[in-house]
Amino acid sequence: MINYSDRFKPDDKSIRTYLEALRGQEYQVPTFQREVVWERNAVKHLWDSVWRFYPIGSLLIWKTDLQLQNHRRIGGHVISDDRVRETYQYILDGQQRTTSLLTSLYGGEIEGQKGFDPILYFDLTVEDQEEIDDNSYKERFLFWDEIDDHHGTITRNTPRKKRYDEGLIVKLLDVLQSFGQVERALQEGSHPDYDDPIRAKLRTIRDVLDNYRLSIIELKGIAVSEVCQIFERINQAGKPLDIFDIVVAKTFRLKTDAPPQAGFYLRELVEGFREETPGNYPAIDDLTYLQIIAVIIQRQFPLAGVQNITPTYLNRVKTEHIESVWPGTKVALRKLFDFLDNHLHIKGPRLIPYRYFYLSLATHFYDNPHPDYAFLKQYFWYYAFHNDDLLTNTTHLQRHIELLKSARTPGQAYVDRFLIDKQRLRTASYSTNSRWANAILCLLASQEPRDWGQPDRHVLADVYYQLVDNPNLHHIFPTAYVAEHPGKNRSDSNSMMNIAYLTQLENLKISANNPVDYLRRYDSPAFEGVLRTHLVPLEILEWARQQQMPDNALDQFIELRADLIVDTLRRNLAGVTFDVIDTREV
Repeated sequence: MINYSDRFKPDDKSIRTYLEALRGQEYQVPTFQREVVWERNAVKHLWDSVWRFYPIGSLLIWKTDLQLQNHRRIGGHVISDDRVRETYQYILDGQQRTTSLLTSLYGGEIEGQKGFDPILYFDLTVEDQEEIDDNSYKERFLFWDEIDDHHGTITRNTPRKKRYDEGLIVKLLDVLQSFGQVERALQEGSHPDYDDPIRAKLRTIRDVLDNYRLSIIELKGIAVSEVCQIFERINQAGKPLDIFDIVVAKTFRLKTDAPPQAGFYLRELVEGFREETPGNYPAIDDLTYLQIIAVIIQRQFPLAGVQNITPTYLNRVKTEHIESVWPGTKVALRKLFDFLDNHLHIKGPRLIPYRYFYLSLATHFYDNPHPDYAFLKQYFWYYAFHNDDLLTNTTHLQRHIELLKSARTPGQAYVDRFLIDKQRLRTASYSTNSRWANAILCLLASQEPRDWGQPDRHVLADVYYQLVDNPNLHHIFPTAYVAEHPGKNRSDSNSMMNIAYLTQLENLKISANNPVDYLRRYDSPAFEGVLRTHLVPLEILEWARQQQMPDNALDQFIELRADLIVDTLRRNLAGVTFDVIDTREV
């Protein structure tokens, strides 16, 4: 067993040794390290820190026997091949700094900057500042396009080009590899004295390049799940390393002709599915796709070792298992998305109360030509609104998968007593993205609410969820109106019982107006039917027609609406033992 001191081993290497090892293909860059942003002043600032012998942060290297998909090149340099190794050394953190150091010395190609030469030069004439300044490094370290004057046509570069010709601006790589020649040019020129400040500075930059040590932390014997946590904690950009990225890299397979072998790239499969599948649901996150695949593999290949959806088990997913289940998984996902979209009429994934619904439902639709839609509807509303949270962990998920497995046989699946607390309905807040708030929004969406201004038009369309992060939700009793006219109400105007779907246009028209006033404008023979599609009690329309509301109208409205929602759920769960409690303090 590896002890803790062996698992995290600090080390250091010179810049030359580290980069030569990289060019010698001793280090790999996994494909989840894919967002290098090369910026010239950032590169100069990095080298200025080296020049001053400041630390530039540790490079994190993961030593493992796992073979991951990796980048063949960084900065135009080949750093990887197809060799099978006993140990792979992956750069988990430090790709940006590695790329900057590598291209500054050895040149290369910078993505998005075609034709740019990234080799860095050092101006020996720039004076050292007694105090730290923010600008001298920009003049001390130079790129060729800041030196070359194109035969005098770029006049701002002419002084630098002259210094370059005199040997006063030197290439960093030449100092590292050909120091004698660089110094001899100065000695034979205008700086014959050994103690000349220019030659002294040249020796200083040589000493820096020879003696600066890069701090390296090697991880060995670390599980994938722990690597993800470590990466997230130390990653300077704040981007967590998702287990999806690890599995993508691990299951990658290169296409070959001899021997014939089909290529495999999980990210490409998922992105292709997203592009070819209509609607909003394909936009669910990568991890959910991976976990759906995992639970299906668990069912189809019980000996594969994928007993759960945690990173430890997701790491066991193999290429051949994904290849086997992916065709059926695509069919199951499309049935699942169709169920949510066109059977339940929930138009977007943002509202789904439990993310695990995708996983449990996908297992029911997988390789199932006759899904039990009637039971699936009951299943969804039962768990979305049950007073207890019954789908929040992987133990719950396994129970749900078993339940939906039994639903493949007609009459075999059933749910226990349903319990709902009316106080949870009253107090669910629009301002919180809670399971209860989302469940209520799902139920309201499932009624296919009609437009108040155009009663023959549905409010919710696919585009409705694409235009804004949050759908246009209207407070039937506007919050500003309630604040100015509190009456004898005890209820919070942000209660989900005070929310309805409206188009942005109608929402703007209503603004903060008194419900009595604005509802009369919509009143028509069809309007009562419109309000029913919003589960809005018609008592509020009667108040508008009478041009008078009770002092506690908001309280009464919220109570009436909670009753409507309970009645709707009771109909949706017909045949299920249905109990209502009320924990509100009197």
